[in-house]
Amino acid sequence: MHIDAWIEGVPPGAVYALVALIIGLESLGIPLPGEIALVSAALLSARGVVSPVWVAVCAILGAIIGDSIGYSIGRRGGKPLFEKLGRRFPKHFGPGHLATAERSFQKWGMWAVFFGRFIALLRIFAGPLAGALKMPYWKFLIANVLGGIVWAGGTTLLVYQVGKVAEQWLSKFSWIGLLVAAAGGAFSAWLIKRRAAKAAAAQEAEDAAAAQTGAAATPTITAPAAD
Repeated sequence: MHIDAWIEGVPPGAVYALVALIIGLESLGIPLPGEIALVSAALLSARGVVSPVWVAVCAILGAIIGDSIGYSIGRRGGKPLFEKLGRRFPKHFGPGHLATAERSFQKWGMWAVFFGRFIALLRIFAGPLAGALKMPYWKFLIANVLGGIVWAGGTTLLVYQVGKVAEQWLSKFSWIGLLVAAAGGAFSAWLIKRRAAKAAAAQEAEDAAAAQTGAAATPTITAPAAD
Protein backbone atom coordinates (compact mmCIF):
# COMPACT_ATOMS: atom_id res chain seq x y z
CA MET A 1 0.00 0.00 0.00
CA HIS A 2 1.24 3.49 -0.86
CA ILE A 3 2.00 5.64 2.17
CA ASP A 4 -0.26 8.37 0.76
CA ALA A 5 -3.15 5.86 0.49
CA TRP A 6 -2.59 4.96 4.13
CA ILE A 7 -2.46 8.61 5.22
CA GLU A 8 -5.61 9.35 3.19
CA GLY A 9 -7.54 6.96 5.42
CA VAL A 10 -7.12 9.18 8.50
CA PRO A 11 -8.82 12.53 9.27
CA PRO A 12 -7.09 15.72 8.03
CA GLY A 13 -6.15 16.77 11.56
CA ALA A 14 -4.41 13.45 12.09
CA VAL A 15 -2.55 13.88 8.78
CA TYR A 16 -1.09 17.17 9.99
CA ALA A 17 -0.13 15.59 13.33
CA LEU A 18 1.49 12.60 11.61
CA VAL A 19 3.51 14.82 9.28
CA ALA A 20 4.76 16.92 12.19
CA LEU A 21 5.50 13.84 14.33
CA ILE A 22 7.35 11.84 11.65
CA ILE A 23 9.46 14.79 10.51
CA GLY A 24 10.11 15.85 14.10
CA LEU A 25 11.33 12.39 15.13
CA GLU A 26 13.49 12.15 12.01
CA SER A 27 15.05 15.53 12.78
CA LEU A 28 15.57 14.38 16.36
CA GLY A 29 17.86 11.62 15.10
CA ILE A 30 15.49 8.68 14.55
CA PRO A 31 15.64 7.28 10.99
CA LEU A 32 12.05 7.69 9.76
CA PRO A 33 10.73 8.45 6.23
CA GLY A 34 10.05 12.13 6.85
CA GLU A 35 10.53 13.16 3.26
CA ILE A 36 8.19 10.47 1.97
CA ALA A 37 5.52 11.47 4.49
CA LEU A 38 5.84 15.11 3.43
CA VAL A 39 5.60 14.28 -0.28
CA SER A 40 2.58 12.04 0.33
CA ALA A 41 0.77 14.69 2.39
CA ALA A 42 1.52 17.34 -0.24
CA LEU A 43 0.03 15.06 -2.89
CA LEU A 44 -3.11 14.71 -0.77
CA SER A 45 -3.29 18.50 -0.58
CA ALA A 46 -3.23 18.61 -4.39
CA ARG A 47 -6.28 16.34 -4.34
CA GLY A 48 -8.04 18.63 -1.88
CA VAL A 49 -7.96 16.10 0.97
CA VAL A 50 -5.91 18.39 3.25
CA SER A 51 -4.69 21.99 3.17
CA PRO A 52 -1.23 22.59 1.65
CA VAL A 53 -0.72 25.52 4.01
CA TRP A 54 -1.24 23.41 7.10
CA VAL A 55 0.88 20.59 5.69
CA ALA A 56 3.73 23.05 5.20
CA VAL A 57 3.25 24.68 8.63
CA CYS A 58 3.18 21.34 10.47
CA ALA A 59 6.22 20.07 8.53
CA ILE A 60 8.17 23.25 9.28
CA LEU A 61 7.30 23.12 12.99
CA GLY A 62 8.22 19.43 13.18
CA ALA A 63 11.56 20.06 11.48
CA ILE A 64 12.48 23.04 13.68
CA ILE A 65 11.35 21.53 16.99
CA GLY A 66 12.86 18.12 16.25
CA ASP A 67 16.22 19.62 15.30
CA SER A 68 16.20 21.79 18.43
CA ILE A 69 15.59 18.77 20.67
CA GLY A 70 18.33 16.90 18.81
CA TYR A 71 20.65 19.85 19.42
CA SER A 72 19.92 19.69 23.16
CA ILE A 73 20.62 15.95 23.25
CA GLY A 74 23.90 16.42 21.40
CA ARG A 75 24.85 19.34 23.63
CA ARG A 76 24.38 17.25 26.76
CA GLY A 77 25.80 14.01 25.41
CA GLY A 78 28.71 15.57 23.53
CA LYS A 79 31.20 13.56 21.52
CA PRO A 80 31.05 10.60 23.95
CA LEU A 81 27.50 10.04 22.70
CA PHE A 82 28.72 9.57 19.12
CA GLU A 83 31.74 7.59 20.26
CA LYS A 84 29.37 5.20 22.04
CA LEU A 85 27.22 4.95 18.92
CA GLY A 86 30.40 4.42 16.88
CA ARG A 87 31.37 1.42 19.00
CA ARG A 88 27.89 -0.05 18.70
CA PHE A 89 27.30 0.83 15.03
CA PRO A 90 30.79 1.24 13.48
CA LYS A 91 29.53 1.11 9.90
CA HIS A 92 27.31 4.13 10.39
CA PHE A 93 28.81 6.15 13.27
CA GLY A 94 32.49 5.26 13.13
CA PRO A 95 35.35 7.70 13.84
CA GLY A 96 35.65 8.48 10.13
CA HIS A 97 32.01 9.60 9.93
CA LEU A 98 32.43 11.82 12.98
CA ALA A 99 35.66 13.29 11.61
CA THR A 100 33.97 14.05 8.27
CA ALA A 101 31.05 15.71 10.05
CA GLU A 102 33.39 17.77 12.21
CA ARG A 103 35.27 19.04 9.16
CA SER A 104 31.98 19.92 7.46
CA PHE A 105 30.84 21.92 10.47
CA GLN A 106 34.24 23.59 10.86
CA LYS A 107 34.29 24.53 7.18
CA TRP A 108 30.67 25.56 6.66
CA GLY A 109 29.53 26.37 10.19
CA MET A 110 25.82 27.13 10.43
CA TRP A 111 25.33 26.44 6.71
CA ALA A 112 26.10 22.77 7.36
CA VAL A 113 22.84 22.71 9.35
CA PHE A 114 20.95 24.54 6.59
CA PHE A 115 22.13 22.34 3.71
CA GLY A 116 22.01 19.23 5.90
CA ARG A 117 18.21 19.57 5.82
CA PHE A 118 18.29 18.54 2.12
CA ILE A 119 20.51 15.46 2.62
CA ALA A 120 18.89 12.35 4.08
CA LEU A 121 21.58 11.28 6.57
CA LEU A 122 22.62 14.78 7.57
CA ARG A 123 18.98 15.67 8.10
CA ILE A 124 18.91 13.02 10.83
CA PHE A 125 22.16 14.00 12.56
CA ALA A 126 22.60 17.74 11.91
CA GLY A 127 20.93 18.74 15.18
CA PRO A 128 22.74 16.33 17.53
CA LEU A 129 26.06 16.96 15.80
CA ALA A 130 25.69 20.73 16.04
CA GLY A 131 25.02 20.37 19.76
CA ALA A 132 27.89 17.95 20.32
CA LEU A 133 30.29 20.26 18.49
CA LYS A 134 29.13 23.20 20.68
CA MET A 135 27.83 25.37 17.87
CA PRO A 136 26.32 28.55 19.37
CA TYR A 137 22.59 28.02 19.64
CA TRP A 138 21.66 31.31 17.94
CA LYS A 139 23.61 30.30 14.84
CA PHE A 140 22.07 26.84 14.91
CA LEU A 141 18.58 28.29 15.36
CA ILE A 142 18.90 30.64 12.37
CA ALA A 143 20.12 27.84 10.08
CA ASN A 144 17.56 25.44 11.54
CA VAL A 145 14.61 27.79 10.95
CA LEU A 146 15.73 28.79 7.45
CA GLY A 147 16.44 25.19 6.46
CA GLY A 148 13.10 23.98 7.81
CA ILE A 149 11.15 26.69 5.99
CA VAL A 150 12.92 26.24 2.67
CA TRP A 151 12.92 22.44 2.74
CA ALA A 152 9.43 21.75 4.14
CA GLY A 153 7.70 24.76 2.60
CA GLY A 154 9.47 24.42 -0.74
CA THR A 155 8.82 20.68 -1.01
CA THR A 156 5.13 21.14 -0.18
CA LEU A 157 4.70 23.95 -2.71
CA LEU A 158 6.58 22.10 -5.46
CA VAL A 159 4.72 18.81 -5.03
CA TYR A 160 1.39 20.64 -4.70
CA GLN A 161 1.91 22.58 -7.94
CA VAL A 162 3.11 19.52 -9.85
CA GLY A 163 0.17 17.51 -8.53
CA LYS A 164 -2.33 20.15 -9.62
CA VAL A 165 -0.83 20.37 -13.10
CA ALA A 166 -0.43 16.65 -13.66
CA GLU A 167 -3.27 14.96 -11.80
CA GLN A 168 -3.11 11.95 -14.08
CA TRP A 169 0.27 11.13 -12.54
CA LEU A 170 -0.91 11.29 -8.94
CA SER A 171 -1.37 7.54 -8.59
CA LYS A 172 2.27 7.02 -9.58
CA PHE A 173 3.87 10.09 -8.08
CA SER A 174 4.16 8.61 -4.60
CA TRP A 175 6.43 5.96 -6.10
CA ILE A 176 8.42 8.67 -7.84
CA GLY A 177 8.82 10.47 -4.52
CA LEU A 178 9.84 7.21 -2.88
CA LEU A 179 12.41 6.45 -5.57
CA VAL A 180 13.83 9.98 -5.46
CA ALA A 181 14.08 9.87 -1.67
CA ALA A 182 15.67 6.41 -1.75
CA ALA A 183 18.15 7.44 -4.45
CA GLY A 184 19.02 10.61 -2.54
CA GLY A 185 19.50 8.67 0.67
CA ALA A 186 21.66 6.03 -1.03
CA PHE A 187 23.83 8.69 -2.67
CA SER A 188 24.20 10.58 0.61
CA ALA A 189 25.17 7.37 2.42
CA TRP A 190 27.71 6.49 -0.28
CA LEU A 191 29.21 9.97 -0.25
CA ILE A 192 29.52 10.12 3.53
CA LYS A 193 30.93 6.58 3.67
CA ARG A 194 33.50 7.46 0.99
CA ARG A 195 34.58 10.60 2.80
CA ALA A 196 34.67 8.74 6.11
CA ALA A 197 36.96 6.09 4.60
CA LYS A 198 39.29 8.79 3.29
CA ALA A 199 39.27 10.52 6.67
CA ALA A 200 40.08 7.26 8.46
CA ALA A 201 42.93 6.49 6.04
CA ALA A 202 44.34 9.99 6.45
CA GLN A 203 44.13 9.71 10.23
CA GLU A 204 45.92 6.34 10.18
CA ALA A 205 48.65 7.80 7.98
CA GLU A 206 49.06 10.77 10.33
CA ASP A 207 49.24 8.46 13.35
CA ALA A 208 51.82 6.26 11.65
CA ALA A 209 53.92 9.27 10.67
CA ALA A 210 53.70 10.66 14.20
CA ALA A 211 54.75 7.31 15.64
CA GLN A 212 57.75 7.13 13.33
CA THR A 213 58.75 10.70 14.14
CA GLY A 214 58.48 10.00 17.87
CA ALA A 215 60.60 6.87 17.53
CA ALA A 216 63.28 8.75 15.59
CA ALA A 217 63.34 11.56 18.14
CA THR A 218 63.84 9.20 21.09
CA PRO A 219 67.54 9.31 22.10
CA THR A 220 69.42 6.04 22.16
CA ILE A 221 71.22 5.33 25.45
CA THR A 222 74.49 3.42 25.03
CA ALA A 223 76.62 1.89 27.73
CA PRO A 224 79.89 3.74 28.50
CA ALA A 225 83.01 2.27 26.98
CA ALA A 226 85.23 0.22 29.28
CA ASP A 227 88.62 1.73 30.24
